[in-house]
This record gives sequence, structure tokens and C-alpha cells, in this order.
Amino acid sequence: MLKQIEGSHAMAEAIALCRPEVICAYPITPQTHIVEGLGELVKEGSLRDCEYINVESEFAALSVAIGASAAGARAYTATASQGLLFMAEAVYNASGLGLPIVMTLGNRAIGAPINIWNDHSDAMAMRDAGWMQLFAETNQEAVDLHILAFRLAEELSMPIMVCVDGFILTHAVERIDLPDQATVDAFLPPYDPVQVLDPAEPASIGAMVGPEAFTEVRFLAHYKQTQALRLIPQFSAEFAEKFDRESGGLLRAYRVENADMLVVAMGSVCGTIKDTIDEMREEGIEIGLITIVSYRPFPVDALRVALASASNVVVLEKSISVGMGGPLANDVDMALRNLPKAPRLHSAVAGLGGRPITCASLHRLFRQAAVQPWEGTHFLDLNERVVGREIHHARKTRRSGATAENILRTLAAESNIPAE
Repeated sequence: MLKQIEGSHAMAEAIALCRPEVICAYPITPQTHIVEGLGELVKEGSLRDCEYINVESEFAALSVAIGASAAGARAYTATASQGLLFMAEAVYNASGLGLPIVMTLGNRAIGAPINIWNDHSDAMAMRDAGWMQLFAETNQEAVDLHILAFRLAEELSMPIMVCVDGFILTHAVERIDLPDQATVDAFLPPYDPVQVLDPAEPASIGAMVGPEAFTEVRFLAHYKQTQALRLIPQFSAEFAEKFDRESGGLLRAYRVENADMLVVAMGSVCGTIKDTIDEMREEGIEIGLITIVSYRPFPVDALRVALASASNVVVLEKSISVGMGGPLANDVDMALRNLPKAPRLHSAVAGLGGRPITCASLHRLFRQAAVQPWEGTHFLDLNERVVGREIHHARKTRRSGATAENILRTLAAESNIPAE
């Protein structure tokens, strides 16, 4: 059914169609509307046989979800940014216990300095925590990925984060095709947990494991994620058959025919990249896009095949591994290493803290990659004048002050705007 609806509320309705039995809710921008929407559905009776639990923190939200899942309930929660970091211990516990919890991550920058706008810093901070991570490009895909996520999580008994760009997707109002209950039920079977805490048959989970077994435990968690590389395309194909639209998968290709340059990216920025590619194709420039949907597990083999024929690969990402560069670029570089003739790799970081990524800036970036390759990581639209001034100030003055506030004062002075 087509509805004009906010992205967060569309996700809430899709999650409700998956029949969660426990929802653990704690508000943090920009995911709050999702759990609020689910709370309304529970209150009005549209979502039945579900316990909606208001908790006192993000750590409690995931901890309650862990308990619910371990007791045999289909469990769901959501968070963002600092909230994900606050529950970090529980994030590792959920994956280490092999519990199929689904969590929406409304991607948002991590402070300090405080920033509530979108980038992928939060997801990258937990990329090695053992959760599968699926990134949505559009709100339609965000709806679909949640349905796929419950199926995949429960098949493998592993937790999944569905990553959706904060505000860009969560607060956008657009037309979404929401499925009916019967179709979702046909795709997502009733929850049949692999492990259940049962008072009639007492057992321990998460007990102490020493050096004699810890490596094997971790290997098996890794092994299950590699199994997801086979199951994600399989479930996505089944989804397309039942829902009459393509969604999910490991990655997607856009206008890659005869492309000498390929862009690799994740999330909503792929829409802007597609517009830029269309414009450049009209000018005769052979360029295409590979959109990563499954970031964890990382589709090394599929990506290697997709990029093998390109001369240049530009990895554009909304995150930075400080001291190293772009984490997605490092993963792509690993995927390309065994190619007989690997393309040149160009790493670009963009959109940090919600900075707009424009077609004009992407035009310049992609043209530069074609004619003048760069070493290391390029920061798109970096204000080099302000950065240079701050570096000079820090070298000149021992007690130079906080960098963020210094930059704000510099920008205010240049714009004749009083600094806050």
C-alpha cells in the first residue's frame, strides 16, 4: 500500500509487521520517532502480543533486549550516536551470545564537539562488534531491510543493525510502499529461537571461557557472518519474488557499463552520486556507482568482481578512522589486493557532521581522480584556510584553547557573525 509518510513512521509500521514481541525504547535523536511510532501502534492495539518497555538508558534498552531474546522473544530496539557507544558493552554481549536482535541505528555523528547531524561515525565505531550491518539508501529500502533483517538474524542467530541516515532518511516525508501483513508473514516465519533460557531446563549463557576455547568461539561468529554472504542474496531474491521489488542484496551497480571510473559508497549519499553520474554520462564520461548494502559482512568477492574492470575507484564515505583514513576505503583496498591489475584507489571523506555533499563538489572530485590522483585521504570541501590558521595558532600559543571553539570564532569573525 502506497502511503505519504515520514521515514521513521514507515520503518515503525514495517517493524510492527514483523511481529516483535518485546520492544525496548529509549529516545535519542534522530531515531526517536521510530520507537514513538511503535509505542503508538502498541497503545492503539495495531501491534498485539508485544511488550513495549520504556527503559532508563540506551544501555538498559539493549540489555533488556538481550534478556528478552535469550528468553525466546523476538526483540527489537533502536539507538543512535552516543547512545550506541553507551550500550557498547551490551552490543558486544548480544553478538557474543548469538542473539538475533534487530536494532535500527539512526546514523549520527559522535562528539565531542556535540553534533546531532548525520554521518556514519557511530556505525563505524561498532563495525567490529560482531553485528551484521545493512545500510539503506532510501526510506523504501529502510522499510524493506528491516523485514529482511529479522529473517536473516533469526536464520543465523546473530544480531543486525539496520543503518539509516539520520534526518536525511528518518525525517523525510515521501511515498513509501508498505506491504500487508499476509505478505510479511509469508516471508518471515514465526520466531523459532536456536537457544532459549527455560526454567524447566536451567542453563548458563555467556559464562567464562578461557584461552582453550575463546578463539574457536570467535571463529564461529566470523563463520556465521560469512554464511550471511550466501544468505543475503538468497533472501533478497525471495523478497523480490514476494514483494514485487528489488531490495537488499550485498551491493548494487548503477550505470557501470563500460565505466572506466567506479564510485563506491553507502547510504543516502548514493542518490546524489547517481545524479552526478547521470550528468557526467551526458558529457561522455564513463563513470558508475557501486552501492554497498552489506557492510558487515563485507562482500569482498562480489566487490572484487564489480571493480575488476575499472581503472579508477573512488571511495566516498561519511566517516574517518583518525590516524588512518577512511574505514570503507581500507576495506575496499583489501578487496582489491589480489587482482592481477588492481585499479587506482582514491579515498575521499565527505559529509562529516552533516556537511552537505553537493553535485558540484562531486563533479570536481571525480574529475580530479581521473586526471590527478592523490595519496592518502581527501577531505571533500575542507576549508583549508581555517585549518591552516588553527594549526598556526596552535603552534604559536601554548594554551591555544579548544580547537572546535577556535574554528567557530574564526568563521564568525570572517562572516561578521557574533560567536556564541
